[in-house]
Amino acid sequence: ESIVKQETVIVSNTLNQQEADALVARLNEIHEMDLSSLNSSEKSELRSEVVSIKNQLLTNPVIYISGGALILIIILLIILL
Repeated sequence: ESIVKQETVIVSNTLNQQEADALVARLNEIHEMDLSSLNSSEKSELRSEVVSIKNQLLTNPVIYISGGALILIIILLIILL
């Protein structure tokens, strides 16, 4: 199970696409880590990093458009125009 859903994302000017992709890659990297070998302070540090990254991604206005919705919008535009 991936932390981030596979959807098309339009990111605002405050966080460009490369920065957002790097943050998402870091979240996935942390998710795949074996946490059983870490001590409590390292786990706490990782938790705070995850919270920080998620807050940074969530504070930027993002519009999620799934593939199906995108196709539906295109079809409606073709029919109406």
